[in-house]
Amino acid sequence: MFPRVLRVVAGLATVTALISAGPLQATASPEVSATPQPPAAAQQSAAADRVPVVFVHGYKGGAWNFDEMRADFRNDGWPADRLFAIDYSIFQSNRDIAGILEKYVDDVLRRTGASKVDIVAHSMGSLNSRWYIKYLSGASKVRSWLSLGGPNHGTKVAKVCGWGVISCEEMEEGSQFLGELNAGDETPGSVRYATYWSSCDLIIVPNRSVLVEGAQNNYVGCVDHLGLVWNDDVSRQVRGFLKQGATS
Repeated sequence: MFPRVLRVVAGLATVTALISAGPLQATASPEVSATPQPPAAAQQSAAADRVPVVFVHGYKGGAWNFDEMRADFRNDGWPADRLFAIDYSIFQSNRDIAGILEKYVDDVLRRTGASKVDIVAHSMGSLNSRWYIKYLSGASKVRSWLSLGGPNHGTKVAKVCGWGVISCEEMEEGSQFLGELNAGDETPGSVRYATYWSSCDLIIVPNRSVLVEGAQNNYVGCVDHLGLVWNDDVSRQVRGFLKQGATS
């Protein structure tokens, strides 16, 4: 769990850069829980009932962004071996990152025996994961897609982070990438879509760029950009949306 002072420092850092980066690696990271564990048979049954969750970080971030949220998921009944967080390099197009994500999801499905995953994406991770669903094989392999502060229709802040980094340039309002991503149906297939946006997000400008037509768009109040992956209420809403999907 990050100490409060580290949260403040990390939050300030996001004002000058968007979120993501790092080499690809698998990441179910079990931790010792202070609560009594159910019998092995019950744990196996719970694991079989939970759709694997793949967390996708954003620009200048990493799998570590989701450490607290993944702990929340474990405490709420998700087995550790059903929780995965991808790492990837930002120095490539979001189209290429989507291809990396496709291979990663296929590996998760092989490892877990599941037929679909849920995707929880932060910031730029929303774009490459949407591309994976819309233009690659994701529509048949993703049950639910959730965007936390995603620049789904661009952000003015991307103008200061580009410097030849194509993934950042693709986040600029009116970019060719966003034109293709948002052409036609913004929520294709039978995937359940949800977004979470804040009026205090200084990275996604305008804030309502997060909203996706056809998705369940949720206003979460005043939460900073990186705080969207640490905020307890946002985490509860995310888990609640995924639980609804399990019963629908």
